[in-house]
Amino acid sequence: MLGEPTPARLRDRPWVARTAWTLAAGVPLAFLVVFFALPVVAMVGRGFVVDGAVDLTGFTEVFSRPRTWRVVGLTLLQATLATVLCVLLGVPGAHTLYRARAFRGRAALRAFVTVPFVLPTVVVGVAFRALLQPSGPLGFLGLDHTLTAIVAALVFFNYSVVVRSVGGLWERLDPRAVQAARALGASPLRAFFTVTLPALAPAVASAASLVFLFSATSFGTVLVLGGTRFGTVETEIWVQTTQYLNLRAAAVLSVTQLVVVAGVLAVVARTQASRERALPMIEPGRREPDAAGEPGSRVVTVAAATVTGAVVVAVAMPLVALVLRSLRVGDGWGLDHYVALAAPARGLGVSALEAAVTSVRVAVDATLIALLVGGLLALVLSRRPARPGARRALAGLDGLVMLPLGVSAVTVGFGLLLTMARPFGLDVDLRTSPLLLPVAQATVAVPLVVRTVLPVLRAIDPRQREAAATLGAGPGRVLATVDAPAGLRALGLAAGFAFAASLGEFGATSFLVRPNDPTLPVVVFRLIGRPGLDAAGQATAAAVLLAVLSAVAVAVFERLRSRTVGAQW
Repeated sequence: MLGEPTPARLRDRPWVARTAWTLAAGVPLAFLVVFFALPVVAMVGRGFVVDGAVDLTGFTEVFSRPRTWRVVGLTLLQATLATVLCVLLGVPGAHTLYRARAFRGRAALRAFVTVPFVLPTVVVGVAFRALLQPSGPLGFLGLDHTLTAIVAALVFFNYSVVVRSVGGLWERLDPRAVQAARALGASPLRAFFTVTLPALAPAVASAASLVFLFSATSFGTVLVLGGTRFGTVETEIWVQTTQYLNLRAAAVLSVTQLVVVAGVLAVVARTQASRERALPMIEPGRREPDAAGEPGSRVVTVAAATVTGAVVVAVAMPLVALVLRSLRVGDGWGLDHYVALAAPARGLGVSALEAAVTSVRVAVDATLIALLVGGLLALVLSRRPARPGARRALAGLDGLVMLPLGVSAVTVGFGLLLTMARPFGLDVDLRTSPLLLPVAQATVAVPLVVRTVLPVLRAIDPRQREAAATLGAGPGRVLATVDAPAGLRALGLAAGFAFAASLGEFGATSFLVRPNDPTLPVVVFRLIGRPGLDAAGQATAAAVLLAVLSAVAVAVFERLRSRTVGAQW
């Protein structure tokens, strides 16, 4: 193609490649610095700067309280239990919904298990309360306001993270390595543990890190189901900020949360670095897994399907309880609460349907921003530089990109209010800009995009890029012909995650949303906090509407993703 640089011409102008990669890394980093790092530093600084001087005595004050250690311990315990259970249940789900032989309704099941992930955490808590309270269907178990209920809700919320992250890679693995192991006499389970699982290890580690971070920073679910008895660092930051206006204690807890997150990310990064390698990939539509003799023997497939079926039933129970509560009108049943969604709620100024339109609009903008920023970061992080210093730099960047998931949304939202009045001395107030809310939601969604796309890009054999360059393809053409096909497929999954996260985001949104233009999660939260059965019924009806929106969105992304891959191949 005219004007396209060849490898020889590129060697004469190495600055072109360096400039391109610098921009690919610099633009997203600048975005995260301005809209994440700066607000967090400003919020934390308010707690550690007294009369213009740095004062760190807050650490001694906060950590001298037994309550602080109890909160930190409960946070780690809940997040660890939820992560282990999500991995144990999610891997069989990834096999059934992505790797096993296709069956009618599989796309619908994929969308269904993703619905809990996009529900506001407060709504998840309310759904479990409706299920587990003494008058609920499972009230006889006595699990209301217990640690078990919280962990179950966290698994309910995060199960799809493992299923979709691991399944996205698993469905593209070439089955011939497993076939060879089986031909040499390995049993299906032995082939899985010695061949398949090591190949999936990076995706499993990425998904586990996401689940841990989501569980450790869960706010509404813990507040509703556990109250102060099972409070976490996240809920304690909110209590100290909004109820006691104790920014010093909130800042200390925010730093503590950041340290824990950084430690988890460091462990995950080391695990990934030791296990990631290029993997042979195929197009899923070109093979029948079970017929190919992979760990898809009938016993393994049936076992995975059984576990997945049980999980799907468990996921359905809180959702069914939520729907039933939304239909309960006095002593009977009806659609009164749904009809009320079209009318402006008292004291809100807008209807739930108008708030739903706002939520979708903001989520679309946030998804586009997150795909651009996260896609560039994933592309940069997928490189394998020869110099040890460059590899360490990429590993550090990988950890930094994940930090938005581990910082309290209260900290980010309040920090944006502090810093966006006159950012960098500019004569502009971004707090009134309609872009600030989608930008804040995109900040949370960027790590999801990176963690979904990165394992797929890193699994590409570098020899494919080398072969394309040897045949005369320039860097741009190599990216278009080698990285783009795999990346675009992963972007379909990433777009679904980003949209879901934005649609149900509540923490930072509650600080930044304009009073006359709230999102649907904010409306649900406000309705939940009002007394009366009508308000509770409207809140659950609005939550059901949010669930339907998320399911439709995930189904659309699945269809677009399938069509994109079909066009590529």
